Amino acid sequence: MAAPSDGGFGGEDQPAVTISTAWNQDAIVPGERVVLGIIANMGPGFHIGADIAQEVVAGDFDPIETVVTVLSASEALNLESVLFPEAHAVTASYIEGEVMSFDGRTVFYLPMTLDEDFDGSEVSVEVAVHYQACDDAVCLFPKTDTLRVSLPVASASNPSGQAALFENMPTASAGPDKVAFNAFGLSFSIDTSSSLGLVLLLLTAMLGGFLLNLTPCVLPVIPIKIMSLSNAAGSRGRLFSLGLVMSVGVVAFWVGLGVLIAGVSGFTATNQLFQYPWFTIIIGVIIAIMAVGMCGLFFIQLPQKVYAFNPNRESYPGSFGFGIMTAILSTPCTAPFMGAAAAWAATQNPTTTLATFGAIGFGMALPYLVLAASPGLVKKMPKTGPASELIKQVMGLLMLAAAAYFVGVGLSSLFLEAPDPPSKNYWFAVMFFVAAAGFWLLFKTFQITKRISPRVIFGVLGLLFMVSAVSGAKRLTDDGPIDWVYYTPDRFSGALAEGQVVVLDFTAEWCLNCKSLEHSVLQAGSVIEALGEADVVPMKVDITGKNPEGKAKLKEAGRLTIPLLVIYAPNGKEVFKSDFYTVDQVIGAVHEARGDLGLGTNLAP
Repeated sequence: MAAPSDGGFGGEDQPAVTISTAWNQDAIVPGERVVLGIIANMGPGFHIGADIAQEVVAGDFDPIETVVTVLSASEALNLESVLFPEAHAVTASYIEGEVMSFDGRTVFYLPMTLDEDFDGSEVSVEVAVHYQACDDAVCLFPKTDTLRVSLPVASASNPSGQAALFENMPTASAGPDKVAFNAFGLSFSIDTSSSLGLVLLLLTAMLGGFLLNLTPCVLPVIPIKIMSLSNAAGSRGRLFSLGLVMSVGVVAFWVGLGVLIAGVSGFTATNQLFQYPWFTIIIGVIIAIMAVGMCGLFFIQLPQKVYAFNPNRESYPGSFGFGIMTAILSTPCTAPFMGAAAAWAATQNPTTTLATFGAIGFGMALPYLVLAASPGLVKKMPKTGPASELIKQVMGLLMLAAAAYFVGVGLSSLFLEAPDPPSKNYWFAVMFFVAAAGFWLLFKTFQITKRISPRVIFGVLGLLFMVSAVSGAKRLTDDGPIDWVYYTPDRFSGALAEGQVVVLDFTAEWCLNCKSLEHSVLQAGSVIEALGEADVVPMKVDITGKNPEGKAKLKEAGRLTIPLLVIYAPNGKEVFKSDFYTVDQVIGAVHEARGDLGLGTNLAP
């Protein structure tokens, strides 16, 4: 075919594609839905590639798909997914077979709703359209057109002058409804348009919920529950019923989150609760009270009416409440496969949303059901005596570390002004309690027993706690070897305009998974070298506190949870996106983005 060109068509200096916008209403009313139409007008004989879910191609040619991205939007706007019209097959000399494309005048639709309590006079949205125009013989260089539009806010509205454009708006994007998963190099997608696909999606969500138990948010509380279950291990029926009630509490919390996401305007994220500083502080105080009680340092005499509900963890109300608390503690973290499933579920009908979040909850509750059905697994835990008390005291000190973490995160976000980085000094308090747990385990073990093996095992464990605490305090309060730029829309668009690759790391102080990935992957020597290149900008989107622009960017990336890493080529194309990633994946994606300047890449031969 002819060489790639950036010229016009028909021998005139006229673009092959022009991008414009139109609203379906002349104003937006708080609480009501409007639609922005993004219009692509193709010249005679030209077409652009369909969205990737609709592509049917043959051979090795990989055409550029058309991508519509929201760069920024008013904070009060709740954006839905972009809807693509149905594409059709086009034949061309540069490809064997057919390619799914758009031609003529094509409209992409961006629905949105304005918060009911919004009192401003205008809202605005900035979108980017990345496309590649081709005719039968030539493909032009890929382009990205950016448009910023506004709409007045009124108490009532009428159809706009271009309302006819929206008469055939689809209710969902044409083509298979695919959910893409990418975790630790394992990439796959599930087509949920069939019953089998929906079942597979729910099973994947369940796996993500199960893996939540292995995150640093939840793992420390599992021994506490095992200890409470061990006291009932003599009665198989009571043991199972307590575990079942706790599991119901876990599932109930996740279904409740699904209800909020499906029915409450503005609530979109599973970890959104921890974006409210006072909620985080209150959770920390509750954990501290539980920890002090577990250490046996005091006993609170509550009013007699309270004891009618018997809030002990070994009672049914106590087990149900402990299940809810365990699920709450999991929300700052996410697990492989869970983030993509939750993000997809938030865009579906309420029944599907509740089913997906219920599957996440059931997956998380499954280990407790297994424990409850297996008395032999919990009988080995000591129920009474010095060893039992030592376990409770050490776990209590570790819970105090968790309490210091949540209170510290809450205070840090309370006084944070985005995009400034949050304070990390609270980690000194967290690590103090970790070190105290290690010292107490070492000291009391030598008091309790004279046997060599327990002294060696638990003595070494105690020393590891203390060494880890000192090392952790140093690492977690240090800025690290990467010169991060903190995200604003202007900094992001400015970096792309200067031809730089942007590595966008979504993080928060309450996200322990984010910390783990940053230290184990992003601070690996080869990744530091890749992020230090002159044409690469490492950029953090920190949503610890109030950061509406950062949250809007997370929503634009198609996720509700963090951690998340997204890498953009200088032309604005998303090259890589994953919530759990490896060193090789990051380096490979940065190299790919540096080579993908939109100048010859993916062009027909």
